[in-house]
Amino acid sequence: MTDHYAALGVSKTATADQIKQAFRKLASTHHPDKGGDTKKFQEIQSAYAVLGDAQKRAEYDNPRPQFSGFPGGGAQFNMNDVFSQMFGQAHGAQQARRSHVRMSLWITLLDVVRGGRRPISVGTATGTSTVEIDIPLGINDGDNVQYQGIAPGGQDLVIQFRVQPHAEFQREGLTLHTTHKISVWDLILGGDAEIRTIDNSLLVITIPPGCQPGMVLRLQQKGIQDRNGQKGDLMVHVQAQIPATIAPELLAAIEQYGK
Repeated sequence: MTDHYAALGVSKTATADQIKQAFRKLASTHHPDKGGDTKKFQEIQSAYAVLGDAQKRAEYDNPRPQFSGFPGGGAQFNMNDVFSQMFGQAHGAQQARRSHVRMSLWITLLDVVRGGRRPISVGTATGTSTVEIDIPLGINDGDNVQYQGIAPGGQDLVIQFRVQPHAEFQREGLTLHTTHKISVWDLILGGDAEIRTIDNSLLVITIPPGCQPGMVLRLQQKGIQDRNGQKGDLMVHVQAQIPATIAPELLAAIEQYGK
């Protein structure tokens, strides 16, 4: 079993805040957009998806016993498989094991936000066919979804969804984090700034006077929505942008004020 604690470099007794801090530091260091390794970044994301959720962490720390021959695959579970393994064919046709096809499917973080239908190719021993699936809103990296009877031959299709890292947005449950550069003058004086959400919607945020670099501005319900209608927030991490050229008289005034 993958050691998620080792992936984040924390101990098993780490607090939720320590886990979050470790994740944010590692995600920033290994983000592919900053030249990091994609595989390492995905490992960090997978670890935080488990340890950053109290229920998933508890299940990870205290795994349920697994019996040989029982089907795996995350939360997806099929009772017909259990009866088939325990009693063979004793239950006859009514308890016949339903055959299925398993595959992994990489999707983007935007797919997670939008959900919707998508045609995909499914390959089996008898060939390849195209089927349409629904991508659930808010699907997590590593989640399994079972689609009944849509695979070739009427088999069930079980898909493990993998979510690609995004260059500008990082996910924390239903919350999205992004960094936005703001002019140092707007940080000092305050003002409005335009930002793009992950689905390219334009939002105007208000920068309070005296805003410090590193401050986090919360945009409520602008994050990820799940299939139950619950929606997370968008957290905008402020980064100062210093002008490339500054008027000499302004530099002189700043220098004088600094003294």
